[in-house]
Amino acid sequence: MHLVRYALSGAEDVAGTGVAGPGVAVLDGGELRPLAGVTGMAELLRLPLGELRERCDAAGEPLPRGRARLLAPVDGRTEVWAAGVTYTVSKQARMEESERSASVYELVYDAERPELFFKSAAWRVVTDGEPVAIRADSAVDVPEPELAVVVNAGGETIGYLVCDDVSSRTIEGDNPLFLPQAKSYLGACALSPGVRPVWEVDDPYALGIDLTIRRAGEVAWHGAASTGGLHRRLDDLVSWLLRTDVFPDGVVLSTGTSLVPPLPFTLADGDEIAIAIDEVGRLVTPVVRGLDPIRWLATRS
Repeated sequence: MHLVRYALSGAEDVAGTGVAGPGVAVLDGGELRPLAGVTGMAELLRLPLGELRERCDAAGEPLPRGRARLLAPVDGRTEVWAAGVTYTVSKQARMEESERSASVYELVYDAERPELFFKSAAWRVVTDGEPVAIRADSAVDVPEPELAVVVNAGGETIGYLVCDDVSSRTIEGDNPLFLPQAKSYLGACALSPGVRPVWEVDDPYALGIDLTIRRAGEVAWHGAASTGGLHRRLDDLVSWLLRTDVFPDGVVLSTGTSLVPPLPFTLADGDEIAIAIDEVGRLVTPVVRGLDPIRWLATRS
């Protein structure tokens, strides 16, 4: 079962656009069952976990699945944050790309306080089938497949997502203070369309992660790992994020990557990224070099 945002084509709405929605539904066994009176995921993330589960159990009659388009699973004031250097692989990759400041990442890996950074506002997030972008001013760019934790306004973990924390290794490697430009830009954050409820995942520390990058129909890079290699506890990462901060529409926290293609590999325009995390979901996105802001905004209206 997944919690999803959707829009229905071929249906009349108040604006007369022929698209009804958005709404929120339970997607289970191919059936899309709406949650009555709920138009946004942010509304659900204001609810306590127990009440949210009751809403899921009371989902309505199935909608016509063929007319439904799944939307990015965040809206409203929900933010996406991310953690870095939480796996040995990511520590080594950061040190490799940052010769002049490699020791910084070794210190972060062993520190009590984790590295946490803002990744994206809800309106910037893309989802399955939509393009992610690599920066036009970067030479080396990679996907970073990650397990993301979905947290409600009360600080409870309600579920999980697949996140691609697309990153510029060129910019990040030049100087650690350039991290926001390497991590937060248009097209740099993709989330799988469905939230897998926390009560359906037995052990989030035993989930296989698979990354495949295809170029011109061929596999350009493939890797597999597991959340078992996570250096920090999920609840610990969440607790640090919630210190002296508030998320009235909930927050998504991506928990770091265990798969980084080695240098000098870089994404290229036209590549396809496929990420799968056991029990959580799948995320497939094409790659473009730079997104035209005007065109992109037009597709979001």
